[in-house]
Amino acid sequence: MYYYSAKTNAFYPVELKRNYIAAGSLPDDIIAVSNDIYQEYAANNAPEGKHRVANKNGLPEWADIPPPTKDELRQYAELQKQQLIAEATNQIAPLQDAVDLGIATEEEKIALLAWKEYRVILNRIDVSQVMDIDWPEKPEE
Repeated sequence: MYYYSAKTNAFYPVELKRNYIAAGSLPDDIIAVSNDIYQEYAANNAPEGKHRVANKNGLPEWADIPPPTKDELRQYAELQKQQLIAEATNQIAPLQDAVDLGIATEEEKIALLAWKEYRVILNRIDVSQVMDIDWPEKPEE
């Protein structure tokens, strides 16, 4: 048997109730729920596109995961931009070394310029325009 708290959207085993009380961590809105409810909403993964929420009666239910906010999309785009810039930098380093040492082949020189141009274009991307980002294609490796 378990308790469920709508406030914390969490389950608490009945046998640990004293421990939660002693620790001062037992929510004041707990309600007893069956093992079946626990199995459906805690022991198993959520159905695709759903997450657990408390319904108006204080019991768990599945609800649609809301679409990402504009700020979340912007953060994701910034992360993607930084990952692509890091990848470009990793490609550029050995090519630049070859040029600096005077041992670069023509193919390496061409690749270096292509990766540098790609990195500059990435750096100029305004992630605040998250819905209209046209990511450049990576140079051929």
